[in-house]
Amino acid sequence: MNSKPCLTQNLSTSCTNSSPLERGFLQMSSCQLRRFFWIAIALTSISCSKITPSNSRVASPQSSEPVALKIIVQPAQDRSEQERMIPPLKAHLEKVLGQPVDFMVAKDYEDSINVLVAGQVNAAYMGGASYFEALERGAKVTPLVAPIDRYTLRPWYRACILVPAKSSIKTLADLKNKRVAFVNRSSTSGYLKPLAALRELGIQPERDLAAVIFGDTHDRTAAMLGKAADAIATNLATYTRWKQQGKLSEQAVRIIWQSDPFPHSPVLISETLPPELVEKLKEAFLTTPEGIQDLMGAETIGYTLVEAEDYEAVQDLRQELNLTKEP
Repeated sequence: MNSKPCLTQNLSTSCTNSSPLERGFLQMSSCQLRRFFWIAIALTSISCSKITPSNSRVASPQSSEPVALKIIVQPAQDRSEQERMIPPLKAHLEKVLGQPVDFMVAKDYEDSINVLVAGQVNAAYMGGASYFEALERGAKVTPLVAPIDRYTLRPWYRACILVPAKSSIKTLADLKNKRVAFVNRSSTSGYLKPLAALRELGIQPERDLAAVIFGDTHDRTAAMLGKAADAIATNLATYTRWKQQGKLSEQAVRIIWQSDPFPHSPVLISETLPPELVEKLKEAFLTTPEGIQDLMGAETIGYTLVEAEDYEAVQDLRQELNLTKEP
């Protein structure tokens, strides 16, 4: 069973070019979606268990030693927060795979891409835009899974721009001559989507904003709101987490803009991984227990399988912004 929905369509529209299965997924109720999701997990787990026993290690074709799985994590949020999230996920992956898994949180977005391109890791938690940057620089990777949003029950999310509740800023057009903090130039929700929306209005940030600031993580960017910045770019999933943690409240901030949906940050894997290990990784992610958090900050109910074509909209966005490089 293929549990992968049509990722890049607006929630209010149907996937006109999608398969009957994908259209059916979009028309399901929340209850039906949860039932569909867990049935898919069960069937996938059964299929995977027939390939390689859960308590056996996956060996390299050239060696009896297991392939070491090394995962780089893009620092999309507070580093200490991400490091706190890793142990439960690490324990689950190691239990299913039957071998050690090493995680490393990168210093910044660029560092995560450099490490992946250099072949120092063979898997990555990375944003969609960074995925294409890595491809352009020679990385041989492909998306494996993406988180399913707890609130929309879809593997996608929305970018947004926040301002203080008492701010005079009401729309994107009001950002002219204001200080705006973005996350990172490689952040899809924290820069590229808002940048495209501003340019559609004829606003060039470097020319028309009083200041363009980069916080490098969503959390550091949030800390600038109302201080160094009049507005910040982030995404609704992260904003929801901030509200739950008491870092921001609906009384303190307002959302002045949000984007159409686009796919959640994928977990990438190297194309050199043995097929047996890839299948067991699918089993591991699709059976992730409730309560284990997504390392990129999404509030999720688990993972679903994804493919490279699901991220075409992200590459289209990069092309629109003239950010792509010739191979």
